[in-house]
Amino acid sequence: MIGALFSLAKPALHALDAETAHQLTIRGLSLMPVMPAPADDARLSVDVFGRTFPNPVGLAAGFDKQCEVPDQLLGLGFGFVELGGVVPKPQEGNPRPRVFRLAKDEAVINRFGLNSDGLDAACRRLAQRRGRPGIVGVNIGANKDSADRVADYVLCIQRLCGLADFLTVNVSSPNTPGLRDLQGEAFLDDLLARSIEARDKAEKGRHKTIVLLKIAPDISLDTLDAIVATALKRGIDGLTVSNTTVARPDTLQEKALASETGGLSGKPLFVPSTRLLAETFLRVERKIPLIGVGGVDSAETAWAKIRAGASLVQFYSAMVYKGPGLVGDIKSGLVQTLAGEKTSLAQALGRDAAAIARGEF
Repeated sequence: MIGALFSLAKPALHALDAETAHQLTIRGLSLMPVMPAPADDARLSVDVFGRTFPNPVGLAAGFDKQCEVPDQLLGLGFGFVELGGVVPKPQEGNPRPRVFRLAKDEAVINRFGLNSDGLDAACRRLAQRRGRPGIVGVNIGANKDSADRVADYVLCIQRLCGLADFLTVNVSSPNTPGLRDLQGEAFLDDLLARSIEARDKAEKGRHKTIVLLKIAPDISLDTLDAIVATALKRGIDGLTVSNTTVARPDTLQEKALASETGGLSGKPLFVPSTRLLAETFLRVERKIPLIGVGGVDSAETAWAKIRAGASLVQFYSAMVYKGPGLVGDIKSGLVQTLAGEKTSLAQALGRDAAAIARGEF
């Protein structure tokens, strides 16, 4: 039903500028009743991070930036949803227009700049859904004008513990000046140490809030080595690989739009993000789980992420072009693949990581 409605609405939505269309989509979801998610095939269940995910297909951060419709999104069939990014103080983000569809490339460029209603609003909205089923996380960041960005992350963790299942420390957005500098070894060590300390102090006997680190695709393998070593040393629960890219592949067809600044997501991000995922899997040596993000738009691409080392996968940009019915398509495709190969998600996890790291998909 939802997929059919999207097919009808897509021409009208794509006739609007991308941000206006997205705002209308969020508004439409907010008017929908909260429906339970459809039951999933038991073969899709994933036990990771101390939680049981009904399926490994999640919604990436950036879709529900203001934490307005998590339960409606779960009702679409996602195994989990990630909200945000949320920053402590409300901020407008960058001037519009700041998001662009590269339709021929099935890609998106955004330079939102972490536009956010702020931490108070996010906490209020999440408190209203306390006790409801479904795994919900929040992507957290720092204010653009913050004098102490690490303190911003700490504050978000302190306030959001108990309101979300997981928190993703986002140091990889390309749209906040200087934010990716926090991926440097010294900065990252301090950030993760203080983040884990804040989580542990805020728990107060509650069910453990998962703390993840999201990294950029535009890093060297030496930098990846340092990030993984620091994450393991500081006891981070997992890594999300990866954020959007500032690179512009020569294969892009939308040449005029490709010149826009911001992070590129969607189909062109699949290969570099999946190779980085595989490289990360080889380095963490199964000590912590990984979430694979970037270019997932089919069961085949989701399966590749799993074979590269992702326990869970996320997408967002593909919904712009294929609609919410993609969730069910990916899940049914994964079930068919598991049946056809007579395997399980656990058995497939990372089995082709070495080959994929070499570019052999």
